[in-house]
Amino acid sequence: MSREVYVPNFIFESSWEVCNKVGGIYTVLSTRAKTLQDKLKDHIMFIGPDVWKEKENPLFEEDASLLKSWRDTAENENLHVRIGRWNVPGHPIAVLVDFQPYFAIKNDIYTRLWEDYGVDSLHAYGDYDEASMFSYAAGLVVESYYNHVLKGQCEHVVYQAHEWMTGLGALYIQKHVPEVATIFTTHATTIGRSIAGNHKPLYEYLFAYNGNQMAQELNVQSKHSIERETAHHVDCFTTVSEVTNRECAELLDKPADVVLMNGFEKDFVPSKAQFARKRREARRKLREVAGALLGTEFDDDVMIISTSGRYEFRNKGIDLYMEAMNRSLRNKDLTRKVLAFVQVPGWVCCPREDLKERLASGKTCDTPLEWPLLTHWLHEMSHDQVIDYMKRYNMWNLPDDKVKVIFVPCYLDGADGIFNMHYYDLLIGMDLTVYASYYEPWGYTPLESVAFHVPCITTNLSGFGLWVNQLLGKDGELTDGVQVVRRTDYNSSEVADAIKDAVTAYAAFTPQEAEKIRHKAADISEHALWKHFIRYYYQAYDIALHKAKQRRGK
Repeated sequence: MSREVYVPNFIFESSWEVCNKVGGIYTVLSTRAKTLQDKLKDHIMFIGPDVWKEKENPLFEEDASLLKSWRDTAENENLHVRIGRWNVPGHPIAVLVDFQPYFAIKNDIYTRLWEDYGVDSLHAYGDYDEASMFSYAAGLVVESYYNHVLKGQCEHVVYQAHEWMTGLGALYIQKHVPEVATIFTTHATTIGRSIAGNHKPLYEYLFAYNGNQMAQELNVQSKHSIERETAHHVDCFTTVSEVTNRECAELLDKPADVVLMNGFEKDFVPSKAQFARKRREARRKLREVAGALLGTEFDDDVMIISTSGRYEFRNKGIDLYMEAMNRSLRNKDLTRKVLAFVQVPGWVCCPREDLKERLASGKTCDTPLEWPLLTHWLHEMSHDQVIDYMKRYNMWNLPDDKVKVIFVPCYLDGADGIFNMHYYDLLIGMDLTVYASYYEPWGYTPLESVAFHVPCITTNLSGFGLWVNQLLGKDGELTDGVQVVRRTDYNSSEVADAIKDAVTAYAAFTPQEAEKIRHKAADISEHALWKHFIRYYYQAYDIALHKAKQRRGK
């Protein structure tokens, strides 16, 4: 006899990155919002931290008419919330909660958490308190709205919490609002990221690591504890890739119930009518800035490549990208000039005035600027890993150098002072991208790249790379649109060589061959749309709702 499939008729979803663009989780939630909003028609509520306060938040549109009856109830319960819509496709309801009042009672909250679930908050430091008080406040929002609005009206209600920062609230709801089914999603384990970040071998010894022991060694006991206990106690535990699921099984002693791969919506990709123009504009701007910085004119035959993402020099593979460019610089088989951009936000001071003046003049210059390595000045030029690498290996972008590496250490938000274009508006101009990740639970940057018809190189240690291999039924190659390089704890030199060889091979392709590969890259991205991946969420909803029903029946 088949089991009835439960579908939610109301979803709460909380994250530190709701209306608060910090990292990849923002992309997950904001691109998926429309798919759920279309289905649930305002029966979904995103809960985020009210960190902007009186400052204008371009991602949030407050609406005094929304949820008016509950708003008054919340105020009477001393819940300080702002209600409006998230300024993303779908415009779902967003509730931003002020969590500051709960710092006064945090010790009582932590005591109850220890008594109920054995969560160790004694070793908390840094952002632990801030995240936990937000999570507690989010739990109170769910409890209040459910009791005053949904109770008796909606039978299947789900609360999904993202990352350890929301674990406390998920456990609060598990105890105080048992009617609500709970889902916890970890996008990267605290221990896994810490092991990788501390240059310890993660993959070969994963089976031998004890999560609790490593948490003590790496001084992340409290974050690990809330993550581990939430994973064990919620109705459905999920993660974002098979790569991370291995970590969960070994380091949290709990494999995921469902793997929720990260999709995207392609509404940010230019239409066919605009695509060629946008690509020309991007390439013109990239060549113009490079020309002004280096005092060299570049024609459109120059090969433009890049890496981008969070500034984690080893984890994101920036180190191997730099090494591959260093080897390409000395590669006699490379048939084209290469502009290699490093687009990772560092501790930027300001855009370079000398570069701005050259760009504003519109004149062609034949001498490079001083320090022809970067587009923006940094606060600590002598303590930057990209600059250090270039100095150590004499990568000074000399006129005869076949490969010239340019560091763009700022957020490309359209107002950086040099490019004044958004990241996506420059990404479309690339010939090839490289994401040689060592630690990458999913990997939005390569997915975004192929969505813009830009072939990429990534590794099998990224969730995205592993998924591409599964999709293709083999290891991805450059001619497939995504090359997936095998990376281990110890084969860095081999990976750098593979990237160097891929750049050389791509440079030798005819325009027709390159165009064919660009189309294959775009085809791969079509398989990662939310309309394909959303079904995994509905599997998680079903599991959680059934568990919640069993819990209530006890």
